[in-house]
Amino acid sequence: MTWAEMIQEQAKTLPIEQAREVLDFIGYLKTRQENQEWQNLVQAQSNALEHVWDNPDDEVWNHV
Repeated sequence: MTWAEMIQEQAKTLPIEQAREVLDFIGYLKTRQENQEWQNLVQAQSNALEHVWDNPDDEVWNHV
């Protein structure tokens, strides 16, 4: 039995309000994962462009 099937079996036994809470929690977990993936992408871009943004030739722009 897969994890999804086990979750489904357990969810079937819950009262409707608790089932809604489970569904809300699943949505929260998905959003948290998407946000983490986005943060990882932003960090990777920042690391890759650091030498472009932080160099002596562009020091004047640090005070604008």
